[in-house]
Amino acid sequence: METQVKVDLTNFRLETRKWLEENCPISMREPITDAKQLYWGGSKGKFSSEDQEIWFERMLQKKWIVPYWEEKYGGGGLNPEQNNILNQEMSRLGCRKPHINFGISMLGPALLKFASDEQKLHYLNQICKGEVRWVQGYSEPNAGSDLANLQTKADDNGDHFLVTGSKVWTSYGDKGDYIFCLVRTDTSSKHTGISFLLIDMNSEGVTTRPIKLISGKSPFTETFFDSVKVPKKNLVGTLNDGWTIAKYLLTHERQMIGGIGETDKKKSLSEIAIDVLGKNEGILSDTSIRSKISNLEMNEKIFDLTIQRALDEHKAGNNSGAASSFFKYYGTELSIQKEELRLEVNGFNSTEWTSEESRNGLEARYFCRSKGHSIEGGTHEVQLNIIAKRILGLPTK
Repeated sequence: METQVKVDLTNFRLETRKWLEENCPISMREPITDAKQLYWGGSKGKFSSEDQEIWFERMLQKKWIVPYWEEKYGGGGLNPEQNNILNQEMSRLGCRKPHINFGISMLGPALLKFASDEQKLHYLNQICKGEVRWVQGYSEPNAGSDLANLQTKADDNGDHFLVTGSKVWTSYGDKGDYIFCLVRTDTSSKHTGISFLLIDMNSEGVTTRPIKLISGKSPFTETFFDSVKVPKKNLVGTLNDGWTIAKYLLTHERQMIGGIGETDKKKSLSEIAIDVLGKNEGILSDTSIRSKISNLEMNEKIFDLTIQRALDEHKAGNNSGAASSFFKYYGTELSIQKEELRLEVNGFNSTEWTSEESRNGLEARYFCRSKGHSIEGGTHEVQLNIIAKRILGLPTK
């Protein structure tokens, strides 16, 4: 039986490789150089090129937008081994992800675990088809790291809830169709008085306002709810048990943030260093920079292997949700270290903000943005507390 499984996986790899080579347009094998080249879907989503649309449609027909979900939810029904092979073959060929959506990386796993059958069939299929762009409604002006202190309330109004309050740091809130939102439905208890609602961003009373960052870009918004009607069928899980769903979803968000890497860089750090500093006898001439890049690349490889080990442990039923805090912390630390090293490699151009030579201050803006990774999804301090308590078992006092 084991031999047959290996043969089946080998055949699957060969078939997958052949299909990708025949169906992924050449331009969709080039590294992302601008966030505008990502396809987020939804009512406001636009393809950046004809090839991007072709690639999305082919992957959609193949049911590989979310290949590891069951077919009844719009997925491809791949098992973990097959999904891993697909990821490896896409990486080998340099294939871009055909679709990016918080519905895939965060909401989807939560729906699979907590939603009703009707909700799963409806929302998961929409996500796979790219019909809805989801945004996250967690943090509030006075409830960031202390998320359970949120005050946005949802009053019971018969067949619907009436939502009033605000959220902050809503990524792409102005471009979203729906928001998965934590609301207070019981004021008598901090943690058990929270519910998980799905809210149509086009509802009367929903408004957004952009937040400008130091990098000069504004992916974040403030989101306001002024007596917004939300049907009760949009409640996920049970009333007042949203904190359980919120914690589960955060593990997936932290893994996603921890995996931030080279998706928007055209060249590797080593290639950039050689272009800027030159080579000596076939290797990077600056020995200090060469040592730092080698150390970073080894740490990245170790981190990748650790993630793979964690996935194997998860498949074996031996996995702690707290491990996501480790991935989030260390992954973002690597990202920040890489941006700092990129500044060092590029020298004076890294301090410039507007010229063509510095590509409109690209390196400086990447560096400024990287600092936000240590805050979003839970600050470094919060992650270290979780690691100390739930992974290392250290005393709390």
